[in-house]
Amino acid sequence: MSQIRAAKHLGQHFLHERGVIDRIVAAIAPKSGEHIVEIGPGTGVLTRALLQAGAHVTAIEIDDRCWPVLEEMSAQFDNRLHIHKGDALQAFGTAVPVAGLKVVGNLPYNVGTEMVAQLVQMRPITGEMTFMLQKEVVERICAVPDTRDWGRLGVLCDLYCNRQDLFDVSPGAFTPPPKVMSSVVRLTPLPHMREAVDTQKLDTLLRIVFTQRRKMLRSVLKGHITEATMESLGITPTDRAEVLTTAQFCALANQL
Repeated sequence: MSQIRAAKHLGQHFLHERGVIDRIVAAIAPKSGEHIVEIGPGTGVLTRALLQAGAHVTAIEIDDRCWPVLEEMSAQFDNRLHIHKGDALQAFGTAVPVAGLKVVGNLPYNVGTEMVAQLVQMRPITGEMTFMLQKEVVERICAVPDTRDWGRLGVLCDLYCNRQDLFDVSPGAFTPPPKVMSSVVRLTPLPHMREAVDTQKLDTLLRIVFTQRRKMLRSVLKGHITEATMESLGITPTDRAEVLTTAQFCALANQL
C-alpha cells in the first residue's frame, strides 16, 4: 500500500479491501487485450488488477503525487498503462477517447455526480460503465418515478442507459473511511436514447422542476408551458415533478 495520504480537497478515499477489489473486477470483467479507461486510479489498486487481467488501461489522474506510483506500475506491465495527467471532466472524448470503451473508477465524492451526467450523455457513446460512488448518488442514478430519489440524474441515466445497482461497500474498505456507505453501479449505454428529445431543452426543464420539486408543475412551469399543453400530453398540472416518467419529461421538454 502506498504511503500517499488521501487529499480531502480532491474527495479521495483510497480503496484497500481485497475482497471488494475482486468484486469490482468481476463486475468489469476485463478481457486480455481490451482497452479500459479508469478515472481517478489514485495509488492504482484497481488498476493493477485490470492490468493483471491483461487489459490496456488509460488512467486519468489529477493528483501529481500518484503519477510516479502509476508510472512504475506501467513499467511492470509492459507499458500497458497510459497515464493521462489531468482533470477527467476536461479529458473525456478529447485528450482521452472513450467511445466504445469500458469506463470504470472509484469516483471522487465531490465531482462524481457531474462525471456520470457528462459521460452518459456523450456521443459517440462509451462502452459499459462501472463506478463506485456514494450510496446516495447510486440510489439517485437508479431511482424510479414517484420516489424521493427520482431527479435530474436518474432521468438522464434512464434516458441513455440501463442501470444496475450491484452491491454496497462499507466505509472500512477505504483509507480514510468515508462517513457514508458507497455502492457500485453498472451503466450500460443504449444504442439510442429511449425518447426523441432536444437534450438541451430537457436539461433546462429538469433543472427548473427539480430545484422546486415540492411545487406543482403548473406553478413551476408558469411562463414556460401552459396547463392546456400539459393536459394535452396526459400530464396533470397539479402533479409534482417527481411523479413524471422519463417519457413525460421528454414530451414536456419538447414543448419548451
